[in-house]
Amino acid sequence: MSPAEALAVLAAGIGAGTINTIVGSGTLITFPVLLAVGLGPVTANVSNALGLVPGSIAGALGYRAELAGQRDRLLRLGAVCLLGGAAGAVLLVTLPSKAFDAIVPGLIGAALVLVVVQPRLARYVQARRDRDGAAVPVHGGPALIAGLLLASMYGGYFGAAQGVLYLSLMGLLLDEPLQRINGLKNVLAAIVNGIAAVFFLVVAHMDWAAVGLVAVGATIGGVLGARVGRRLPPVALRALIVVVGVVAMVRLLL
Repeated sequence: MSPAEALAVLAAGIGAGTINTIVGSGTLITFPVLLAVGLGPVTANVSNALGLVPGSIAGALGYRAELAGQRDRLLRLGAVCLLGGAAGAVLLVTLPSKAFDAIVPGLIGAALVLVVVQPRLARYVQARRDRDGAAVPVHGGPALIAGLLLASMYGGYFGAAQGVLYLSLMGLLLDEPLQRINGLKNVLAAIVNGIAAVFFLVVAHMDWAAVGLVAVGATIGGVLGARVGRRLPPVALRALIVVVGVVAMVRLLL
């Protein structure tokens, strides 16, 4: 890797760490750059997964104030995401590389619709619960468990726009402000990236120069993303989620 290529990978890592912490979809920044500097698709994918782990941790630490009081929820949902991420990593090394190409843009599109309509839909769901006298499931209920399991399988497999899927699911099914959900999303993403990276360490070839550069950049980006993301009002954060999700969907389609 030439010095110019190394700088490009480092910069991509900073961009990915920043956008992952605020929204998600950082893989769409780093993965094409790793391909451009000569890595094969699978090597680029697994090196990227490992490199992004420190950025996810840095972003989660930056949101520690928003995580207060969510320990039990984090343990429950984290276990689900751990299982899903491990399954997705296994799928990456056993399925054809284009196995998810047809469904991923559709998943992202559905997630974006949920993000846009979530405030109105949440009010409707709450009104129904009030009429029926039903309590809000503290941890989201079976629907959230199933949704996060599938989203985490996808995250372990590739992960582009994984954060958008998490935010749409938890925004609809948890009675929490968007920033607290975003803090939870960062921890869950770190769990999925971490378990996938551990699996890849055993069964796949890494490009350690790429891993190191992405890791340093993503850590810097995670810190920056937490500082910026925590200051965004809910409307601005929701708008950014939609913009990033649309870009991700278009890039995957093309």
